[in-house]
Amino acid sequence: MTGPADDVGVLLAQAVRLRETGHREEARARLLVLRDRFPDDAQVAYQTAWVHDTLGLEAEAVPHYVDALAGHGLGADDRKGALLGLGSTYRTLGRYADAVATLSEATAAFPADNALKTFLAMALYNVGRAHDGMRLLLTVVTETSADPDIVGYRSAIEHYAQDLDAVEGTA
Repeated sequence: MTGPADDVGVLLAQAVRLRETGHREEARARLLVLRDRFPDDAQVAYQTAWVHDTLGLEAEAVPHYVDALAGHGLGADDRKGALLGLGSTYRTLGRYADAVATLSEATAAFPADNALKTFLAMALYNVGRAHDGMRLLLTVVTETSADPDIVGYRSAIEHYAQDLDAVEGTA
């Protein structure tokens, strides 16, 4: 005999498949029903947030992301995805300080994730911290690029990333 926990897993997988195959409205409808039935399920909340984001319904995605992150049951990859989704959504909505706070938390928790750093750099720009954002982006570029033109100037880029306003050799 199967119970509600088995039921939610199957229904959630069906809704995710719908989203992944382009049937986002149908996935959204199913996920909203699941949210009503399983309001404390972090996976359901995360998937509901995600489908809202894919539909351009960012404001409606926020409470689902918040619930997903407040709950238990997200693995590391899904937690990282929820933090990126919430931070990016806050930025899209003009909630720049919230975006910086969320994405800063995310980069502290997942320091090797360059997508998080890139979204944080954009949010830093939005709050008037362009220098910090540019430093972060330049660091990501130097650490990840295999482009020979970048690699050839890596040490110079790393140096200037620390202080973009430095002027050498002024008299």
